[in-house]
Amino acid sequence: MSELNETHDPELSSWVSSANTPGHDFPLQNLPFAVFRRKGTDEAWRGGVAIGDDIVDLAACVVAGHLKGMALEAARAASGDALNALMALGPGAASALRLALSRALRTGADRVLADCLVPQAGAEFALPARIGDYTDFYTSVHHATRVGALFRPDAPLLPNYKWVPIGYHGRSSSIGVSGQAVRRPTGQVLPAGAQAPVVAPSARLDYELELGVFVGPGNALGEPIGLDEAEAHVFGMCLLNDWSARDVQGWEYQPLGPFLAKNFATTVSPWIVTMEALAPFRLPWSRPDTDPEPLPYLDSPAHRTRAAIDIRVSAALQTPAMRARGEAPARLSESSFRHAYWSVAQMVAHHTVNGCNLQPGDLLGTGTQSGPDETESGSLVELTRGGRQPLTLPDGEQRTFLEDGDQVTFSGWCERPGARRIGFGRVDGTVLPARQAGPR
Repeated sequence: MSELNETHDPELSSWVSSANTPGHDFPLQNLPFAVFRRKGTDEAWRGGVAIGDDIVDLAACVVAGHLKGMALEAARAASGDALNALMALGPGAASALRLALSRALRTGADRVLADCLVPQAGAEFALPARIGDYTDFYTSVHHATRVGALFRPDAPLLPNYKWVPIGYHGRSSSIGVSGQAVRRPTGQVLPAGAQAPVVAPSARLDYELELGVFVGPGNALGEPIGLDEAEAHVFGMCLLNDWSARDVQGWEYQPLGPFLAKNFATTVSPWIVTMEALAPFRLPWSRPDTDPEPLPYLDSPAHRTRAAIDIRVSAALQTPAMRARGEAPARLSESSFRHAYWSVAQMVAHHTVNGCNLQPGDLLGTGTQSGPDETESGSLVELTRGGRQPLTLPDGEQRTFLEDGDQVTFSGWCERPGARRIGFGRVDGTVLPARQAGPR
């Protein structure tokens, strides 16, 4: 796990003045990665690092000769149309680049990177990596219990949950970056009281407030990754919306779990916050004394010391009527990854315990991040208790599930006394109507 170093100093400021704005997501202590180009151009996509309202163009840094050694090697690896090559180099390379950029962007440094800055307002973003495989986990016991009670009132939490980090393999081809327009899916559903299913557009479209974990260096097929080495195989984290068709899910999920209810769209934020940037926000990892102890491959003294991370996340909704009036999205809930029952390291260790080989750029979803209180629920199915208790928005509109034209926005951040607040930016997605002509 990353340790604190000079780049985390909360007193550091930048000659990029916007980075010093209180509450800004991208101060000098963050420096997250993305893939971008200028809007309205056919420029090549390339890697960049956020600083305040600007982006450090890493390809331009390489050409200008501002970097040396391992930092230069890392910038070259990040200069292409995806960050996989940088991810493959491991945490040492990304850390060297982070240190070099931190020093070059600090107040008092020569402004040699000034010509390498691109305003974020004039940029567009692509997926930050070529995602070969995507696995979505189920790390919130609070979400698992609440949703389980809706689908299985007699057994909300299945007996394996507290022993196994549950996950399923998702669909990488339908993952999009923030701004994704999501077509309402059509699928097979069983209407209430019906004896036979029908094919229809989902009437219970939902979001899931998640974090994404991008894999760094992979592992050889047949070679598990140990718990205490797991985070050396993780590049960083982003925001993730796992769109879900609850009516399709309720009919199809037994016995093999999610399928068409989940694979039609997943949206991630463009910015990846590195594990090194998250170091000041570590917490001890624990679970209730009444719960079973993790099996040895999922437990260690080092893991218990600081494997939890206090990443706060929130979900907001803007309806078409709100947008027409110029009203900001209404916040629906807020929670934290510190409540997760399973950690990032445990997800990686369990994913590979059978010898499964992860690859640079693979994506792991944390599952919906719901907290212990119902107001901290990370999905509409929880907030409305399966649609039985509609939410009333500030303008008087109500929602049980998402309607066409709704825009869902997630944000994420970390803050604590003695550390500089850092953020994840945001991830937006808008619901489009179902196709008029259904399958035949």
